[in-house]
Amino acid sequence: MSLDLPALGNHVAQALSGAVLEQKYDRGELTLMVSGGALSRVVEFLRDDSECEFKLLLDICGVDWPKREKRFDVVYHFLSLTRNQRIRLKVQTDEHTSLPSIAHIHPGANWFERETYDMYGVVFFDHPDLRRILTDYGFEGYPLRKDFPLTGFVELRYDDDAKRVVYQPVQLVQEFREFDFASPWEGAGGVLMGDEKATKA
Repeated sequence: MSLDLPALGNHVAQALSGAVLEQKYDRGELTLMVSGGALSRVVEFLRDDSECEFKLLLDICGVDWPKREKRFDVVYHFLSLTRNQRIRLKVQTDEHTSLPSIAHIHPGANWFERETYDMYGVVFFDHPDLRRILTDYGFEGYPLRKDFPLTGFVELRYDDDAKRVVYQPVQLVQEFREFDFASPWEGAGGVLMGDEKATKA
């Protein structure tokens, strides 16, 4: 029988003394705050321990808190198929402190870590191929940081008329829209064409 999530958090914290800085159980989800230096040890334990068996890495993403000293949360989501449980790890870091890559433990982390590097600038040491994955060649800056400017940058595209790759200023292709915040389940306000037939006796 599987441990419930709060008990599982206690199990991990006791087994890996000092690695888990904080644990939070909220809305049916368990989050463990882990120190960067202990990240690989915690991930290996979650994968190999018989009470855990979190063998599937679902996602790695970043969160930017620019006013905080350690401005980035790097968030890892794992799934145990045998126990039908999920767990989240969070590691805090800043712009100058790198985190260990877990690609040698979960090969699927390779592209997730590259995306986190590309979007936030978080560096993962011992990564087999840490380079940008989503932005253009020569792109400067990290687009998902809160302080990233929305104008003044260029984008790369192939111009069929010029038969070559060209740089042009970034354009927001979607116009700003106004939202009325009405529920889609309640329908649009007013009577739509044809609705008058349905209301007649």
